[in-house]
Amino acid sequence: MDDGKPTGPKAKWWSRPSAGRATHSEPEVQEPVAAAVAEPSSEPAPVPVPAQAEPEESAESEVTAELPPVPASTSAPATSALTAAATSAAATSAPVASEAARPQPLHEPDEYSTPPYGGPGPWAPAPPVQRPMATPAHGTAVPPQYPAPHGTAPGADATGGVYAPPPQPQPPVQPQPVAAAPVQPAAPLQPQSSLWMQYDPWSTPGQVLTHPGEPAKKPRRRGSLLVGAVLLALVAGGVGGGIGAYIERNGGITQVELPQASKDNGNRAPDSVAGIAASALPSVVTLHVSGSGEQGTGTGFVLDQQGHILTNNHVVDPAGSSGDISVTFSGGETAKATLVGKDSGYDLAVVKVSGVSGLKPLPLGNSDSVQVGDPVVAIGAPFDLQNTVTSGIISAKERPITAGGEKGDGSDVSYVDALQTDAPINPGNSGGPLVDTKARVIGINSAIRAADTGSGTEGGQAGSIGLGFAIPINQGKRVAEELINTGKATHPVIGVSLDMKYTGDGARVGDKGKDGAPSVTRGGPGAKAGIKPGDIITKVDGQRVHSGEELIVKIRSHRPGDRLELTLVRGGKERKMSLTLGSANGT
Repeated sequence: MDDGKPTGPKAKWWSRPSAGRATHSEPEVQEPVAAAVAEPSSEPAPVPVPAQAEPEESAESEVTAELPPVPASTSAPATSALTAAATSAAATSAPVASEAARPQPLHEPDEYSTPPYGGPGPWAPAPPVQRPMATPAHGTAVPPQYPAPHGTAPGADATGGVYAPPPQPQPPVQPQPVAAAPVQPAAPLQPQSSLWMQYDPWSTPGQVLTHPGEPAKKPRRRGSLLVGAVLLALVAGGVGGGIGAYIERNGGITQVELPQASKDNGNRAPDSVAGIAASALPSVVTLHVSGSGEQGTGTGFVLDQQGHILTNNHVVDPAGSSGDISVTFSGGETAKATLVGKDSGYDLAVVKVSGVSGLKPLPLGNSDSVQVGDPVVAIGAPFDLQNTVTSGIISAKERPITAGGEKGDGSDVSYVDALQTDAPINPGNSGGPLVDTKARVIGINSAIRAADTGSGTEGGQAGSIGLGFAIPINQGKRVAEELINTGKATHPVIGVSLDMKYTGDGARVGDKGKDGAPSVTRGGPGAKAGIKPGDIITKVDGQRVHSGEELIVKIRSHRPGDRLELTLVRGGKERKMSLTLGSANGT
């Protein structure tokens, strides 16, 4: 590839030597920055004119014009004037060479345009990078544009050549007088290395190299990418957490629709509480009573289609003989009622409504067939909350209780051989039915034992503590029939007066009766059986009695004419006797 080409040092610029160019010696080496500043002179400095020299035969030499060194104090205008004067003088003195005297190229014309005479080829060295600058005047020496290789004087390359622009055709310059100008101190030249540090042809615009020959470093984006990824993860996590919490709390992001069972036909087993309530409620009523400055609320139930309703005596007692009694049925209908009859000893009463059709009597059961533990349902209007249903069991049977006694003369005391139940009974339940699993009445709710007041018909306002008492329906049926038929009820009696202050075990027959009368009624059931004053009755039909109240309860649990077996103690000896119960009108 190098056939026919010179092997010596090559010029940096691809140009041929021009004819008529004078060859001068190389300029003195000057330090651009470290040169001493010359003292200004009062006389104008002479401008030397370079002498014309014979062109050298070497094709690789270049011609430079020799200029005197410029003092450091020379200003820019003065330097320009001197340069222009020198250029004019060199152009005037240089003769025009003939075409025959022009130096011939070392080689024949290269038809392939091989460097350095042709265009640059793929094997030619790349031209040195230079910063575009204004082309100086012809024949003017210029400082090197790039730092010289190490060990080479400024202004010369490694082969001894000078960094100079290629020759350009210049128009003839007319000689002009050069006026002397005061020499001003020149501005310090900028180091060439700083120019190289500020320019990198292979970098993007606006970037500056930090070291000569070192490519600009790209800014690191790893940190910003990492921060962005962390922020994105935090935002995504927050949004996802919020959506998850909303879905968890609300069951989704759409409108909430809760699952629900479809409506059934409402049928329940007849022996269930719901079945019992559905069957019994139409026969239960709520009573509102007022009169003589008193008023009360209670419950009752329908006995027959004629409109007779059974309830407690203490429910209707505030009405007296001329009070107002109002009956409200389970469906909300209201009717006026009248008193048919009442008995304080049994705590039972019957009222009647008129002009009401469609009455449904509640069937009656048999209280003698009830066993402890049987399930029961109580229906009433506790605290005037009508149609209230509670359930429980029979807790005990033949529980002797007394209620009333507010009048102080004993005329309002009731003696009940009651059914005990834990079905909740509260004030307002009085007179309501206690039914079995077949919705049959087995008792009439009458009393409760409250925690603060003891026993009573209403037992105070403390509410139920699971101790409720109901009059057995067998006794209620007999008394209701007598009240409907005669307006009064009869009481079974034995014809003796009891000592209610006796504190021993059993019921003691008193020594004297009321108002000094004998304690054993002459010709009465007790006298016929042989009972005497001072006897202590301990058993009735084999059941133990512990007080006079219990003996009365046991006797009133029977009908008049029933025969009883009594056990008594007389003079420390136990005796048994039989008697037939007599009858007495109640109050």
